[in-house]
Amino acid sequence: MLLAPLLLLSVLLSPSSGAQLPNQAKDLPIATNGQPFPWDRMRLPQTISPLLYDLTIHPNLTTLDFTGVVRIQLDVHEDTKTIILHAKNMQISSVLLLAPEGVKPLQVLEYPRYHQLALQSDSVLTKGRKYEVQLQFAANLSDSFHGFYKSSYRSSSGEIRVMASTQFEATFARGAFPCFDEPAFKANFTIRIIREPRHIAISNMPKVKTVELPGGLLEDHFDTTVKMSTYLVAYIVSDFLSVSKTTQHGVKISVYAVPEKISQTAFALDAAVKLLDFYDDYFNIPYPLPKQDLAAIPDFQSGAMENWGLTTYREAGLLFDPERSSASDKLGITKVIAHELAHQWFGNLVTMEWWNDLWLNEGFAKFMEFISLDITYPELHVDDFFLGKCFEAMEVDSLSSSHPVSTPVENPTQIQEMFDDVSYDKGACILNMLRDFLTPEAFEIGIIRYLKRYSYQNTVNSHLWESLTDICNSDDLDDGRIKHVEFCSKRKVPSAASKWYSGDELDVRAIMDTWTLQEGFPLVTVEVRGREVRLSQERYLKTDDPSLTEGFLWQIPLTYMTSTSNTTHRFLLKSKTDVLYLPEEVDWVKFNVDMSGYYMVHYAGEGWNSIIKLLHHNHTALSSNDRASLIHNVFQLVSVGKVRLDTALELSLYLSKETEIMAVTQGFGELVPLYKLMEKRDMTVLENQMKGYIVDLFRGLIDRQEWSDSGSVSERVLRSYLLLFACVRNYTPCVTKATELFKQWKDSDGNMSLPVDVTMAVFVIGARTPEGWDFLFEKYRSSLQMSTKSRMKSAMAISPLKDKLKWMMEQSLSGEIMKTQDLDSVVVTVSKNPHGYKLAWDFLQANWHTLIKKFDLGSHSISYMVTGVTNQYSTREMLDEVQSFFSSLTEETGSEMRCIQQTYETIEDNIRWMETNLPLLQAWLDRRYHRVNHEDL
Repeated sequence: MLLAPLLLLSVLLSPSSGAQLPNQAKDLPIATNGQPFPWDRMRLPQTISPLLYDLTIHPNLTTLDFTGVVRIQLDVHEDTKTIILHAKNMQISSVLLLAPEGVKPLQVLEYPRYHQLALQSDSVLTKGRKYEVQLQFAANLSDSFHGFYKSSYRSSSGEIRVMASTQFEATFARGAFPCFDEPAFKANFTIRIIREPRHIAISNMPKVKTVELPGGLLEDHFDTTVKMSTYLVAYIVSDFLSVSKTTQHGVKISVYAVPEKISQTAFALDAAVKLLDFYDDYFNIPYPLPKQDLAAIPDFQSGAMENWGLTTYREAGLLFDPERSSASDKLGITKVIAHELAHQWFGNLVTMEWWNDLWLNEGFAKFMEFISLDITYPELHVDDFFLGKCFEAMEVDSLSSSHPVSTPVENPTQIQEMFDDVSYDKGACILNMLRDFLTPEAFEIGIIRYLKRYSYQNTVNSHLWESLTDICNSDDLDDGRIKHVEFCSKRKVPSAASKWYSGDELDVRAIMDTWTLQEGFPLVTVEVRGREVRLSQERYLKTDDPSLTEGFLWQIPLTYMTSTSNTTHRFLLKSKTDVLYLPEEVDWVKFNVDMSGYYMVHYAGEGWNSIIKLLHHNHTALSSNDRASLIHNVFQLVSVGKVRLDTALELSLYLSKETEIMAVTQGFGELVPLYKLMEKRDMTVLENQMKGYIVDLFRGLIDRQEWSDSGSVSERVLRSYLLLFACVRNYTPCVTKATELFKQWKDSDGNMSLPVDVTMAVFVIGARTPEGWDFLFEKYRSSLQMSTKSRMKSAMAISPLKDKLKWMMEQSLSGEIMKTQDLDSVVVTVSKNPHGYKLAWDFLQANWHTLIKKFDLGSHSISYMVTGVTNQYSTREMLDEVQSFFSSLTEETGSEMRCIQQTYETIEDNIRWMETNLPLLQAWLDRRYHRVNHEDL
């Protein structure tokens, strides 16, 4: 799709106005009772807003249903006789208006298509007055992963224990109680929960008291929340235990888990204390609640959820065992906690107006993971992993089916689809670029101003840009920060080249609108001619339709360094083409220093050759991030015909000297998919040649790995990665060692302590035989350690045993032995397995309707399965088969989902790549084989 003008887009993106209720019957939809329903839009009218919810919920964990009553205090903005709000799959039994004149029943109409209720009064609710409505309701606990849903776990004695938990983001609070379920309808919530004495209840706020009810039940009363959106409300009824500590700022932190896993909560508790204190200081805004709970839920679809005061997590995202958890587990858990706690400010305190600007929540939280951990946990070397997020975002963003960071959405499926790599990872990467552009000090001052100015309110994109513009004339940032004064006094003369600002007033909004209101990202072509550097920009797009790249223009904060100066130079490219001049001629130039910018670079003329020469002779002249970005860029440019494949492969030869994690993993990330495409075709000879080349390239680094847990976090994560690759690729020294260790571990009945970093490699080799697979499965069943279970499950899904792979997917769907929450990762892992890719595709088709009911249309789980199962297909036959299945769906069963369009584009791109590059690949590998053999003579 061609770019709409930015001005038009900004109008389209503005939140819906407070439109009046339509009054012509012919316009109206029909309610369930056959009467006209008085509202015809997906979004609620703004005639009325909630002020306070008084909510009582009584879940029954035996009958798996719940009843409730909610009283909502309302503020009337325009005269009306109708209150429109949300409720989904609920029986509404009694609705009363509590008006100053007395209590009277209201007529109730339901319109399930939009999950709406209309409460109709026979007298006018007057503008400017306050009213209350009371609704009694009942529903079943959901058997999906959202709304108020049931979860269960099996104790070590084999007993199944049931609990109930909530997940309301994005549009699921309406399935738990009638409410105004849009983020801009912020209100206060007073919650009471009725439970049996054998359970506990927790919610957003601390418990105030417990009252005994007739029949032996207890009612917990919770303090009233701060003003917040419905999607952040949370409550849990369970048999959890907890551990607690208090932060330096006096906030009580507690971690909740099932009783048998409470011993695995110490690390998360310490991390949460440390990180909440960090954010309190960094944002210079006190965390506004008296407590922050972190709860590990046995059944949880997403990674975690930022409910205010009660963040919820997958067990694997919170529980840590120092003896059995890996370095990457520690990194992952700390990042998840940092993400959810950042949301307590970005998202909870200041919330996007509507889901089109979800990135204001998620991009910031993803970005703050890295900012916070860099300072609080320097030993995790979190910087080594940020770049990977930008590469992942670019993968999706290079398709014409991508979407702008800020994009119009209306229905729940479209809203769910916003929770993707563009909102999270691209959001974080463009914020990182902006921080580098403005300087970290200016950026920090600007975001604090944004948070202070819009606390307890809702925002749109432009509010953020205004807060980051002209920070030295801030009249609302009186935080006494000396560095603010120092920064502004220095700022009067820009230290960067004047060309960076082109003499204009710095306009953050003008720059950032080009990054948030249009999809995709730029490819900057650089051509050096003597001292002259010619620059041009275009959209990078994997397509054979050049018209789709027209009409795009970004304001790009370019950075570069040269062979004669390791200083970072800066230049703001605002036009399609431009020229800059170097003080002297250079051997090489590297743009996008450390890849702090969200763009790719093509070095025209002799540019790539000079970089290849540098990498072969002195690769450490460039940073690890620079090397990783060059590997990424050169292989991605092959896909669009800008660079020949043999040029990219010549660059990859330097990797035999590489030791840094980001550059090594990016080397794998570009090379492994090439043979993965061949595994789905009958081309064994070339496939094995390619596999052999990659093993040879990294053989030295693999051979240097110890089978232990020594070294830094990055070294340990890299070791795990390398040994797993070597064993999967049947590299003999690795297979021999792993076989020996698996035998010892099996002989000890799983009691021998394996080095954590090598367990994945050992388990993969063990799972190759039926006996080894069965032993691994028995250990999986009995283990209480989540990260160990996760590694066992992955190893079992990589097995060549087809009957086992099929059984695993079926078991994950039923959810009794293997958790359904992990089904998407099991299916995708099986699909990457050369013995399982057809099984995974057949499974996806056969169970489609069950899957979309369980995981919800548009959800990340569904998108991940659709794209993950199909993104290595590269033949017309497979494309036809995929299109045949998805085109048979209706809109209600997912035919309109963006991930289906992404799938078609990816397979088309794979087909083009194979047709263009297979002969080149064959010729290059043959040449290299002869060259290496000749050198050996």
